[in-house]
Order: sequence, then structure tokens, then C-alpha cells
Amino acid sequence: MKNIKVTQTKSVIKRMDKQKKTIEALGLGRPNYFNVLPDNPQTRGMINVVSHLVKVEEA
Repeated sequence: MKNIKVTQTKSVIKRMDKQKKTIEALGLGRPNYFNVLPDNPQTRGMINVVSHLVKVEEA
């Protein structure tokens, strides 16, 4: 199974609660934190919610 590296690029200050919880669910917390996650529809759906706050790379 493929993995993707998700890096948070922007802060969640002054963002909606749903976006803050999604960032937390992805295992991120601050800008420049990253996490390697499986590439599946659930992960891709969470990334779509916060796509303006994260950068995605193949791992």
C-alpha cells in the first residue's frame, strides 16, 4: 500500500472548528509538522477538508 507524507504549512488559528479537529486527526499540530499516512479514501477526504493548510507528497 502507498503512503503519503502530509505536512502542515499554515496555522489553524482563526480557522473553523472542523478544520482544527481534522488537523488533529491527521496527527498534525503546528506548521512544519508532518506525518506519514496510508493513501486511502478516508485520508484523502480529510486532506480535502484542509487542503489549503497542508502539503501532500508521495512517501
